[in-house]
Amino acid sequence: MGDLDALRGQLAELERVVVAFSGGADSAFLAWAANDELGAERVVAATAVSPSLPAFERDECAALAGEWGLQWIEVATDEIEVAGYRRNDADRCFHCKDALMDALTPLASEREATILLGVNLDDLGDHRPGQRAASARGAAFPLVDAGFTKADVRATSQRLGLRTWDKPAAACLASRVPYGTPVTLSVLQEVERAETALRALGFRDLRVRHYGELARIEVPVDRLADVLADRVRVVDAVQAAGYRYVTLDLEGLRSGNLNDALRRAGPPGSTSGS
Repeated sequence: MGDLDALRGQLAELERVVVAFSGGADSAFLAWAANDELGAERVVAATAVSPSLPAFERDECAALAGEWGLQWIEVATDEIEVAGYRRNDADRCFHCKDALMDALTPLASEREATILLGVNLDDLGDHRPGQRAASARGAAFPLVDAGFTKADVRATSQRLGLRTWDKPAAACLASRVPYGTPVTLSVLQEVERAETALRALGFRDLRVRHYGELARIEVPVDRLADVLADRVRVVDAVQAAGYRYVTLDLEGLRSGNLNDALRRAGPPGSTSGS
């Protein structure tokens, strides 16, 4: 079970921090805890703004900052200018977090602060090269050190009255693009248009996976029937975003499922199928 007192103790020792603030349940909880423990004058909640961040997530960060009294700033990141990111191989997230650290490091240096990321224990079991990039450049993961799983973050957030406790996971838009398919501005915009249109139809927790002209919609299993019941409007919305074919994944929403092939293959040098 995550230890809130241990988390507070770590934050107190750090004294000044810059929190990478995406507005998701983990980074929101971390930003709130840091602000509550250290005070707004010693905490900066920084949101990385780029084409991979949905506009509604940026707006949510601004709203939370206002509600919680966070010292909030936006920083522009340029990962889409990096060839390795656009190439979209298994290390795409490394380039993304490297760009994030490029943006946050000057902020942290001028404030003599430590950069914090909302990584939890569950994240350590997935393919997350971005963690390697951030750690190598001095970022800290206090939720991991204090023993927080994703469930712990949600339970503690609920107990504290934070409205982000049940917010659906919302990875960057590039996570909708299968490895090997180039990430371009037009692809990210197409995905965002489709997801925005589906949210307007009431589907709060979803992914639109991009396969060229084909969109693969993922929603929780208990919402599959709702998609089918509203089939005409769903198809119209996704096609209006730019897709020709609209499919529904009957396995339902699985966060990070594009990493499945990597997990089956195992670490470099291992044999798959064992």
